[in-house]
Amino acid sequence: MFDVIIAGCGPAGAMLAAELRLHDVRVLVLEKETEPVSAVRIVGLHIRSLELLAMRGLLERMLERGRKRPAGAYFAAIDRPAPAGLDPAYAYLLGIPQSVVVQLLEEHAVASGARVRHGCVVAGLTQDDDGVTVELSDGEKLRSRYLVGCDGARSTVRKRLGVGFPGEPARTETLMGEMGAQTPPAEIAAAVAEIRETDKRFVFGPAGPGVYRVIVPAAGLSDRAEPPTLDDFARELRAVAGTDFGVHSPRWMSRFGDATRLAERYRVGRVLLAGDAAHIHPPIGGQGLNLGLQDAVNLGWKLAARVRGWAPDSLLDTYPAERRPVAEEVLDNTRAQTELLSDGPGPRAVRRLLTALMDFDEVNRYLLERITAIAIRYDFGDGPDLLGRRLPDLDLTRGRLYGLLHRGRGLLLDRTGRLTTGGWADRVDHLADPAAALEAPAVLLRPDGHVAWIGDDQRELDARLAHWFGEPG
Repeated sequence: MFDVIIAGCGPAGAMLAAELRLHDVRVLVLEKETEPVSAVRIVGLHIRSLELLAMRGLLERMLERGRKRPAGAYFAAIDRPAPAGLDPAYAYLLGIPQSVVVQLLEEHAVASGARVRHGCVVAGLTQDDDGVTVELSDGEKLRSRYLVGCDGARSTVRKRLGVGFPGEPARTETLMGEMGAQTPPAEIAAAVAEIRETDKRFVFGPAGPGVYRVIVPAAGLSDRAEPPTLDDFARELRAVAGTDFGVHSPRWMSRFGDATRLAERYRVGRVLLAGDAAHIHPPIGGQGLNLGLQDAVNLGWKLAARVRGWAPDSLLDTYPAERRPVAEEVLDNTRAQTELLSDGPGPRAVRRLLTALMDFDEVNRYLLERITAIAIRYDFGDGPDLLGRRLPDLDLTRGRLYGLLHRGRGLLLDRTGRLTTGGWADRVDHLADPAAALEAPAVLLRPDGHVAWIGDDQRELDARLAHWFGEPG
């Protein structure tokens, strides 16, 4: 009997397993693939994901395998720099192969004590008052207290639950990859500049010495499970640019569509959904993987609290209440970006207008903070604007704030020196630091770094501790 079975060991599943192991939850991850995915698809880790990785002490190992790019030009690829005032420690985009993200997170989860079984295909599930029975394709049955479906857009868990996945099917397809090109760089740059006057979806730009990042619209729709070939790229490049630029030696190649869907429910009893099993959308703005990682960090400590017995069942309901609206907003902004990248006269006119508006710092900041998820404010009731938001990585007497969150516990950051975590000390750390760069007497942080309380009254603090961290020990 496991505490939690996770279907799928992609970024969301691996991150969730690691989060659960911070609280000694017995975790089994079932991954249908027997070998790592061969396609070396490059993804971008945004500011909020970088912050969460820093909170768990994982960022440095990602930095060793990735490449930093300046923050900015996220929204519909409109070329504007990042607004001033972002934390310089995280104000960049980290380009990194998705396979490396999965590898590092899986290694971390296993080192933390999670079990991962490859070549295991979930075929069915049933649940009762005490747990969930998971049936594999070979007939083996496994038992756990909870099941989380992180098994992608075609999620078996979601389908077996009977949860609807409404939205829009794919209308267009795009090829994406990195490869060499025989055409001289100056000729490529001139051709690309001319094409992008009318087709903002087209990209053919340097991705390293002798390597180009290629994004080209494709005619028709194909099976996304089948990776494209170099001949596919050459054909579509000739259709769009009149030449294939002599592409050769691909590093990686993939295809994506613009299907946009959101699960009607994120939770059915003891079964929950996260990552692409709960939401899919075009990769415009690079938000998909980030959204899944952030789902995992939001869910992990809550599910662990329920398993460990110190949280009411209602705490799990805050996961869909908080994360589903975030996904709704991401789906809407990718719909908007898709229209802005269209080549009709109407979308081009709106794009020109928005490009001009983004010269205003407020507009530029508004859009960047939503793409990078640092604008998220969960509804924790009335209070100062900081309530429900993530707390930046503040300077403290003992270093930086995120270094204190590696264990996935709550934190009382107290400038007054008069407050206490009392009977919650087994779940919530306490740092009395009068010199903390904090414009509040004290804040209570959840394990995901969001501010759950602001003030200096012990009775109010105790009420919030009980709300988020259960009865005192």
